Amino acid sequence: MAAEEAAVGLGSNLGDREAHLRAAVAGLAGLGDVVAVSSLYETAPLGGVPQAPYLNAVAVVATVLPARAFLDGLLELERAAGRERRERWGPRTLDCDLLLHGDAAIDEPGLRVPHPRLTERRFVLEPLVEVCPGARLPDGTLLHAFFPAVADQQVHVYAGPGWAGPV
Repeated sequence: MAAEEAAVGLGSNLGDREAHLRAAVAGLAGLGDVVAVSSLYETAPLGGVPQAPYLNAVAVVATVLPARAFLDGLLELERAAGRERRERWGPRTLDCDLLLHGDAAIDEPGLRVPHPRLTERRFVLEPLVEVCPGARLPDGTLLHAFFPAVADQQVHVYAGPGWAGPV
């Protein structure tokens, strides 16, 4: 089976945010070969209850795992970081979102690829396009085409490439 590139959105706003994300990147190596990690971005939370700012990044993993098995691995990384799902869009130690899995379009219970809000969130689009400048939706639309719609969402580069260690 040929490897697919999976893009993973990472976020944390509880505890040592950077350490949680660094551990997540290291854990992704158990799901395939981590081929790229974006800069680290600090962003205000969107929706939900009042909470602390997030650190966000995107990692790209070359994997032979099918999307469902890959997602199961991401959920295990969240559990290992102490993630508790108490409320939708609430604070979290670690959030791992499967953004893209090759050029797959999947709509199953508990698994939607591309991520359904991918094009609505600058904190996802900016780091994803940073590491995959030609990233596209399955219909061929380039992701950078969605930047104007999220231009009012503030992001701040917290740490440049290399924050997660060698890839």
